This record gives sequence, structure tokens and C-alpha cells, in this order.
Amino acid sequence: MTLPSWQDKKLGSMSRAALWLLDVVGEGNVFTKAQLRAAFPDVAQIDRRIRDLRDHGWRIGTSRDDVTLKQQEQRFVVRGADVWVPGKSKAPKHKNSLTTAQRQKVFQADNHLCRSCGIATGEAYEDGITQSVLNVARRKVVLPDGEADYQFITECSRCGAGSTDREVDLGVILDLTESLAPMERQIFLAWIEADRRSLSPMEKMWGIYRTLPEESRKAVADALRDMDDQDN
Repeated sequence: MTLPSWQDKKLGSMSRAALWLLDVVGEGNVFTKAQLRAAFPDVAQIDRRIRDLRDHGWRIGTSRDDVTLKQQEQRFVVRGADVWVPGKSKAPKHKNSLTTAQRQKVFQADNHLCRSCGIATGEAYEDGITQSVLNVARRKVVLPDGEADYQFITECSRCGAGSTDREVDLGVILDLTESLAPMERQIFLAWIEADRRSLSPMEKMWGIYRTLPEESRKAVADALRDMDDQDN
């Protein structure tokens, strides 16, 4: 199917921006704000129109969530809805803005941590270059009765980039909890109450073991086999 021209001024500026990304930039490629503004000299807020595309599933990375990008650069990661098609340029109803009090309530409920990676606000990522910024996102939750609900969740800007299509099936999670043994339920509930998972000695050992070179891994395996032989 042939796409409309991004230069067609009969289209809205957001639609033209989306078509420009597809036709000129291409998925996976980097563009600059200067290139964007040069392409749309007649649109005063073309930067905002690019940001608006994220509400329609378009993934556009910035230097805040992609350390390989410079401040003036953005990356067109993947296309979303065909916003130039009539009826598809309207923002989803669940995108209503939150008040400051509502946002703070979500942050408090999530212990001011990104629920995806666990980083706190203002904390440096492992690369030591950027610091986290927490936002309130809406996660699609499929309820046990099959209905879809949009619920608030705290995410850092890096984890939240392009997460508009992310969803969780609550019914599946509840089914899994029923399959746990009584002791496993107690352990899992303790993790929930502490809002953190405590590793067992065996899990800690496994984490260290995986970092060992081959010869050291073999030494550990041989030692375990010798102890197993002695026990038998």
C-alpha cells in the first residue's frame, strides 16, 4: 500500500511527521532536531508532534534512555499506529493526564522505584553516565474475566521507552500462584511484603559460579561431585 506524502500539507503535522520518519529516516536510524525542523519549517511545534506519536505506539528514543545518542539526536525505533488514517490519530482514552497528587500517590505505592528495573529516582544507571527519571505510565492488564484495564505504574524513562504496547495477563499470574507449594507461597509472600526478593545461599552461589572462567567452573563441579560421592 502506497503511503501518503509527508509533504502533503493537507495532512496534520503529526501525520506528516510520522510519514517523514518512515520515508526519510527509516526504522532504527538516527535523526537530529535540526534535520526535523529543516524538514518542517512551516510547523512551529514539530518537536511536540514527534513526542505525540509515542501516545500511538511509536517508539522514539532520546539521549535520556539511549546513552549512544547525543543530546540533539533521536532514534526512530519502531513505527506505531497509522496516524494518517482517519480515526487513528486520536489519542487513547486512557492517556488522560494525572494531577500532581495522583502522580505522588502512584510513586508512594511503588516505593519510588521503577517497577521494571528497580532503580530509584535520581540514581545512576550502571553505565555511570545518566541518572534515572521516574514517570507514571499506564500498563494494560488483562483481568481474569478477559476484560482489559489500564492501571498506573512507576517506570524510569529508560524502561518506559516504547512500552505503550506492554501488557500483563493477571489471570495467568493468579493461576501460577495456585500452583505453588505451601512453602513456596510463604516465601513469595515474604518477597511481596518486603517488596524485594531475598536470594537463597544456593542462588547467590549460582550467580557467582556463572561469572567464573571455565577452569574454575570445572573445579567447583568436581568438588561437588567428590562431596556427593562421599555422601553416598
